[in-house]
Amino acid sequence: MVTVGFDLDMTLIDSRPGIKAAFEALSATTGVYVDADLAITRLGPPLVDELAHWFPAEDIEAVAETYRHRIYPVHGIAPTLAMPGARESVEAIRRAGGRTVVVTAKYGPNAVRHLEHLDIAADAVVGDLWAEGKGAALIEHGASVYVGDHTGDVRGARRAGALSVGVATGPVGAAELRAAGADVVLADLTEFPEWFAGYLSEAA
Repeated sequence: MVTVGFDLDMTLIDSRPGIKAAFEALSATTGVYVDADLAITRLGPPLVDELAHWFPAEDIEAVAETYRHRIYPVHGIAPTLAMPGARESVEAIRRAGGRTVVVTAKYGPNAVRHLEHLDIAADAVVGDLWAEGKGAALIEHGASVYVGDHTGDVRGARRAGALSVGVATGPVGAAELRAAGADVVLADLTEFPEWFAGYLSEAA
């Protein structure tokens, strides 16, 4: 049985509207200005990396807890959209008898909320992992392919010995994904089902 891993933000979901709303709510709650329009151009790394641009180091963990638990579930889920081809890609894996695991830097319970809200049926979700840190979860779940939009996702796939499939739907372009070592680069997930069918044929 083949297991395919996916990143979440800007791979399976377009979380920019939700994250923008959540950062605007965070600004209103804390009284600290966060440029939400800028923040959503650099999605991928952990939340605390973004908060470090706006909050003193000693406040970041407390602010992150407020964001994850109080603000994001209220403001971040409903505005977020499925990326084109996301549901079809997961369904293609399921039809082939495979499994899907989502491995993301996002707080795990919020990742689950997104998938449930958008009716994207992953078999497992692992949160709070970034770049090479994703490799351990991919190995644990036996993923032979990892799909992501960021060079950090390429590094995670390579750490796990998985085939790295880049999608040029996030802040990183196709050329940069290739330069980082992606084995395959797709314009978006609408191309994934056809690619996956060919991958299975070659494997057979």
